[in-house]
Amino acid sequence: MAKIIVLLKQVPDLVEDLEVDASGKALDRSDIKFKLNEFDDHALEEAILLKESGSADEVVAMAVDGDDVDKMLFTALAKGADRAVKLTGGNPVDSHQMGKAFSNALGSEGYDLVFTGVQSVDDRDGQLGPIVASYMNKPCVSVVSGVFVSGGTVVVHKEYSAGIMGEFEVDLPAVLGIQAAKQSPRYAPVSKIRQVQRTASLGESGMGDLGPGGGSSVANMAPPEKGAGAEMLDNVEDLMDVLKDKGAL
Repeated sequence: MAKIIVLLKQVPDLVEDLEVDASGKALDRSDIKFKLNEFDDHALEEAILLKESGSADEVVAMAVDGDDVDKMLFTALAKGADRAVKLTGGNPVDSHQMGKAFSNALGSEGYDLVFTGVQSVDDRDGQLGPIVASYMNKPCVSVVSGVFVSGGTVVVHKEYSAGIMGEFEVDLPAVLGIQAAKQSPRYAPVSKIRQVQRTASLGESGMGDLGPGGGSSVANMAPPEKGAGAEMLDNVEDLMDVLKDKGAL
C-alpha cells in the first residue's frame, strides 16, 4: 500500500475585502483571513479516499509555516490525515522556493505519492507540483481527476480542454496535481477539530536551503480602477434620449 504526502497551502479568503499595503507591492495581511486552498482540499480528500479504500496506508499533510497554519493542519487531521508536518525556518517568496522547501522535507520522509492541488487561487500558475517533481527527479502528472493505485504503479485520469480525458500509467513514486477528488471534500466539525487540537501534535521539519527562487518579483500592486458606473433607465423613451445625445441614432 502507498504512503501519500499532501502538500497544503493557505490562501486569502476571497470573500474578504483585500487591501494593498504601504509598499504597493503586497497585500496588507493584518486583516486578511486565510483558508485552505480549494484544490489542495480536493488533493487531501482524494488521498483520504484512497486510504479508506485500502489503496494507501498513511496520509501525511504537510504545509509551510504561516498565519493559522496550525489550525489548517489540525483540520486535515480531523478529516482523516494520519500525521501533519509543519515546515519551519524559512520564508518562501515564490513557487520555486516553496517547491524547494517541500522537496527538502520530502527527502527525509519517504513516500509513494505526493499530491498537490492543481493550482492555488492566489497565483493560478500551477507550478508547485512540476517544480517539486523536478527537484525530486520524479514523474509528474497534473490536472488529475482520478487516481487508482495498483502495485508499483498508479493509473491517473487527466483532463484536457473540451472535456477530453487521458489515462496514464505512472511508476511510483510520483507527484500528482489534483484538480478534483472523486467526491466533494468532507467537512470537519469544529468540535472534532478542537478534540484533535487537544489530543494530537504537529510534527516539524526544517525547510533547508531555499535557493534563489524564480527570479521574478512584484513591481507594483494596485486595486482595479473604478469605472464611471451605470445609470438605470426607467423606460424605452429615456434610452432613446440617451442614444440620441451620444449620436447613436
